[in-house]
Amino acid sequence: MARLQGRLAEFAAARDWGRYHTPKNLAAALSVEASELVEIFQWLTPEESARVMERPDSAHRVEDEVADVLSYLLQFCEVLGIDVLKALAAKIERNEKRFPVAGSGHSMK
Repeated sequence: MARLQGRLAEFAAARDWGRYHTPKNLAAALSVEASELVEIFQWLTPEESARVMERPDSAHRVEDEVADVLSYLLQFCEVLGIDVLKALAAKIERNEKRFPVAGSGHSMK
């Protein structure tokens, strides 16, 4: 993960984009890219959405948008000094306590 963040930082620095990579701008870019991912699924039925990766053209679009979302998320974390994997692990731990398995009353079933 750190290596990918480094590559993204080098890519931006080589193009003098650092001045644009503020937390506000990166959060906005992340939102836009997430919206582009949602757009692919917007009018699909649940069944169609489950099969989206079966078609090469739609699979490619999904993969590109996932990469864009992750790219901006990693850049956002880099700028703010967030260890993304540490943050994720902490959130999972909080959710495990918040939503215990037995008797949680929050079952999705």
